[in-house]
Amino acid sequence: MSIEVSGVNKRYGDFVALENINLSIPTGGLTALLGPSGGGKTTLLRVIAGLETADSGSILIEGTDATRLAVQKRNVGFVFQHYAAFKHMSVARNVAFGLEIRKRPKGEIQARVEELLELVHLSQFAHRLPSQLSGGQRQRMALARALAVEPTVLLLDEPFGALDAKVRKELRDWLRRLHEEVHVTTVFVTHDQEEALEVADEIVVINEGRVEQVGTPDQLYDAPANDFVMGFLGSVTTLDGQLVRPHDIEVSLAPAGPDSIEGTVSRVQRIGFEVRLTVLTDDGEVVTVELTRPHARRLALEQGRVVFLSALFEPAKPVLVAGA
Repeated sequence: MSIEVSGVNKRYGDFVALENINLSIPTGGLTALLGPSGGGKTTLLRVIAGLETADSGSILIEGTDATRLAVQKRNVGFVFQHYAAFKHMSVARNVAFGLEIRKRPKGEIQARVEELLELVHLSQFAHRLPSQLSGGQRQRMALARALAVEPTVLLLDEPFGALDAKVRKELRDWLRRLHEEVHVTTVFVTHDQEEALEVADEIVVINEGRVEQVGTPDQLYDAPANDFVMGFLGSVTTLDGQLVRPHDIEVSLAPAGPDSIEGTVSRVQRIGFEVRLTVLTDDGEVVTVELTRPHARRLALEQGRVVFLSALFEPAKPVLVAGA
């Protein structure tokens, strides 16, 4: 394993930021630390980087005990949300900075910078200042600068959080492709569930300083360990007292079986390709249902229509929490 976190605790006064974190992050993988704001994910990332010191516990990076190592000795690349670019330096000089302070030969630095700028599709902007780049281009520059020193581990702290939705989507796709080329062990912090599901090989869900569950995107989505994971990783609603995904509810105009629940459509929202229903059941539950527009049209769904709801699947058995 590339990173082993064992028994890590961190407090700020009375506030528990991390509580007994045990976690194995595999070599060459793309791992997301996912959770709500203040849940501990950025603190954990900073402890791995050496920017924060754990009160107890240990950090091993590629088998080396890094618990007390200084930041510069951990061979870790770090990318912040707001780029932290040197404004007076060109894009090429920003990328070269880490190599220059390590006193690498000029020819080696130039070749490495050219290689990385081509990799992140910024070759034509090498002589521009960071202020002359778009937000997405500046973030790609920051990634190239972090990769320049060939880090053992690349750590990204909400790297796309300051960008608009369209650019975030483009950069998520780009990061996935980039990782498939460079294969550096990468850990990124996000509170964006879609981002984690789309990009990561493995997701670590963190809440209130504790690891709730570790697994692949499919494992966490289909078999959440608890209600928190289910509610945080995708939309949920309640049907007959149980949490279910809104798209896992079947809507029919007649009872589909003995477990069908009768209700009345109180609202119909059309959102792009999908239709979102709000159904008030005879038992007083307010249920959200998501279905495709063609399906909704076939049923002629409208406000006041009586419908019958049933869960498409049995509740999944949870995956065991790893590292908790």
